[in-house]
Amino acid sequence: MRTRVAVTGIGMKTPGGHHIEEVLDALYTAKSTAATVPELVECCSPVTFACTVPPFDLAPYCAPREQRRMERPALLALSAAMDAVEQSGLDVSADPDAVGVAVGTGFGGLSALERLLTDLGDRPDTISPMAVPRVMPSSPADHISLRLAARGSSLTYSAACASGAVAIGESMRKIRSGELTAVVAGGVDAGVTPVAMSGFARMRVLSRRNDDPGSACRPFDESRDGFVMGEGAAFLVLENWEHAVARGATVLGEVTGYAGNSDAHHIVAPREDGGIAAACMALALDDAGIGPEGIGHVSANGTSTWINDAAEARALAECFGTLRPPVTAVKGVLGHLVGAAGAVQAAVALAVAARGEVPPVANHHRCEEPGLLDVVADEPRRIARAAALSNSFGFGGHNACLVLSPADNGRTYN
Repeated sequence: MRTRVAVTGIGMKTPGGHHIEEVLDALYTAKSTAATVPELVECCSPVTFACTVPPFDLAPYCAPREQRRMERPALLALSAAMDAVEQSGLDVSADPDAVGVAVGTGFGGLSALERLLTDLGDRPDTISPMAVPRVMPSSPADHISLRLAARGSSLTYSAACASGAVAIGESMRKIRSGELTAVVAGGVDAGVTPVAMSGFARMRVLSRRNDDPGSACRPFDESRDGFVMGEGAAFLVLENWEHAVARGATVLGEVTGYAGNSDAHHIVAPREDGGIAAACMALALDDAGIGPEGIGHVSANGTSTWINDAAEARALAECFGTLRPPVTAVKGVLGHLVGAAGAVQAAVALAVAARGEVPPVANHHRCEEPGLLDVVADEPRRIARAAALSNSFGFGGHNACLVLSPADNGRTYN
């Protein structure tokens, strides 16, 4: 019998809130968090708005001296991870060799490197001795492992926008195999920087609605013109089911299925027919041991870019046919959190499945291809408690799909 993988803790720092309950409230109101960013205006960025994490007190997570040594991605990741561990009640010291850390990131240390080159590139003798650790993509995972004194594997996964989902899925496999008992798994990115924003703008994948940021991200809407950059972090505590039950943990749900594959098509664009993404969904469902009829709703990748949303719509149609489960997309409210996106989606998908109510997609008015998928719009929709499918499709053709099921007697997030 295959080992079950429980979710016993959720932590997040996002533009929609610092905890899962706050994020859910933001999603159910379907109001975008996008706003003008003064720093982007000052540097003459072609796109001057984004979704940023509201300020929060870092003192409970690390001392001022530590904060000065850490970059924003590491601070966001550590804070979210520690919240997840606190909720789970996991005692890492009981068996530190059996607890691992897994972090997904798309940008890695881009923000630190960008600032170093801008501020100190012509004065290399003044660069801090901590510059290299701050730039390393593995820095967030390192800080989490150090804080927890977790001696299991500490790994960083980079699969573009699918990174967070990959970190969760690969961690599930480590628990199933018996290599680890628990993993603090999730994703983080902080890409609201001049270089990242200008690069994506030049690629013509960012929305240009500088005069109305709140209406810019429009997943699956026929008037979409690009995604909105965001930042944030989200982590789940994944745990061997029997171990979680034995220690009396509150089980929030479980990760029941995972699959990943590659379009092997283009460095940026997905396969327009969605065929490989559909195969990834089918593999995840097969891994979970359920058919398409077992899915209560889909947490879609839904970037609000023209080609990507069209390809995902076709993939969903191929996977589900006439079943057409309700579809939501968190990026309409939170923006695109890149490496954190898949982890945020997974956490939200589990909470939504437990609550039995799907949040509407922000700024969605008219579906381009209504016959292919059932987008929840205007108001929340009640559904039966059932498993959820969370899709993450990234640049380079990275596809990752997770199936998450609410616990029979777990939290309902009412």
